[in-house]
Amino acid sequence: MKIHKNDNVLVIAGKDRGKKGKVRYAYPDKKRLIVDGVNMIKRHTKARAMARQAGVIEREAPLPVSKVMLICNKCSKPTRVGFRFTEEKKVRVCSSCHEVMD
Repeated sequence: MKIHKNDNVLVIAGKDRGKKGKVRYAYPDKKRLIVDGVNMIKRHTKARAMARQAGVIEREAPLPVSKVMLICNKCSKPTRVGFRFTEEKKVRVCSSCHEVMD
């Protein structure tokens, strides 16, 4: 998966189109991620032995990776991601400004 935890992304499809946020969790096997403040759902929960408050709780739901684009650190634009091999390892590269993202 080309997007990792702590990356800044822009939502390009769905009800939250245009919102920006930071990736909190990434699930590579399911090709989904959780972005801060995006795709909020209401969850009705029951109280559990003083560990959790009962009621309606708002939280983020997982979002498909195909609905977000990575924001480049240098040019601050949403961009596709390419890869380049250096002497040590494989690194992600911005396809518009060709700057290394890792």
